[in-house]
Amino acid sequence: MPDFPEFDAAVADAAQGYLDETGLGSFLGFKTIEVGPGRMRCGLEVRPDLLNPFGMMHGGVISALVDHVLGAVCYPVVPRGTWGATTEFKLNFVAPVRSGTVVATAEILSMTRRTAIVRIDVTNDDQLVALAQGTVTLKPPKA
Repeated sequence: MPDFPEFDAAVADAAQGYLDETGLGSFLGFKTIEVGPGRMRCGLEVRPDLLNPFGMMHGGVISALVDHVLGAVCYPVVPRGTWGATTEFKLNFVAPVRSGTVVATAEILSMTRRTAIVRIDVTNDDQLVALAQGTVTLKPPKA
């Protein structure tokens, strides 16, 4: 993992509350667990309304969680005012989720001024259920 000397703890602290209280993450029930230099963990409790007709968590919920942490992990380590957007990600589902807690752990593997490559491991009560890797496009603030 790269070194992040410009980690902004204030942005990390602010992100925790903001991300948990707004948008799709709030609607689905995402909760930020940890934010550190180049690393972020978010989770959610499995609920009946998030299950498909076969009793398993809908893949779209896991995909939304992955996309959420994929971009959000970048904000505490980029200059303030930088805009980040998911460019692409690949997601492999490896086990079904039926109950418990789902946690996505994102780690920045590589970052330049314009892009970040992020890996996300998704676990369900400590069992690996999905793996993802994606690219975030970063647009620095105008001078």
